[in-house]
Amino acid sequence: MSNLKPLVIKIGGAILEKEDALKNLLSVITKLTADAKIVLVHGGGCVVDDMLAQAGFTTVKKHGLRVTPKEQIGLISGALAGTVNKSIVATANSMNLPAVGLSLTDGDMIHCNLSPQDLGQVGLPSAKNSVLLDALLNNHFLPVISSIGALPNGDLVNVNADDAAVAICQLLNAQLLLLTDVNGVKGADGEYLPSLNSEHANKLIDEGVIAGGMTAKVNAALHAANQLRRSIAVASWQSPEQIMQLLDGLGVGTQIQPD
Repeated sequence: MSNLKPLVIKIGGAILEKEDALKNLLSVITKLTADAKIVLVHGGGCVVDDMLAQAGFTTVKKHGLRVTPKEQIGLISGALAGTVNKSIVATANSMNLPAVGLSLTDGDMIHCNLSPQDLGQVGLPSAKNSVLLDALLNNHFLPVISSIGALPNGDLVNVNADDAAVAICQLLNAQLLLLTDVNGVKGADGEYLPSLNSEHANKLIDEGVIAGGMTAKVNAALHAANQLRRSIAVASWQSPEQIMQLLDGLGVGTQIQPD
């Protein structure tokens, strides 16, 4: 297993609200880190929504993507790079899994430009410098990376966590697993699809079968598949043992295929 490409696992949403689910995932990762290099990338929209509501802000989304007004970026970065990130790191360390909490801007690893989609302080990430991550992985740490980045002028930006995971994947030439609260992507018949390409995905999006946050996840996975020229797995965090199957070369969840 040690000759395998690194594995980037993206988590977010409900797993962060379920302590047992996070611990189950981390226990599987603990078994794997002796042989495999693993990076966790996380969002945490549910925590952000709660914190914004407490502060009197409302959450606006476009096409499943969060709009981030400039006056909210401090709160959002505090929630994601602070509360959520350190909670994951603390849980991992309590399980004797040596974790290090980072954001996309640490070590100059990811470069961000402002998204052209009129989403406010939202960044589009691209791979830049892997020196920090390489050093951590070579010393058997688990990097835990929040989806907060920075523009070239130093302004903080919120980054869609799926896009962040894709950029980290490109940085490390890694495999990518997008963990969600369902077992993959459903087709028109309501059954989970073993595989999905862009033509079929676009048809399902047009028909409204793929909608909301899953649209952003599928689009990010298609982008990653085409950039990396390999399939990307979308699977459930409720079955963390699937990670072992993925590393053994077996198909798990829905495999998003390159064109």
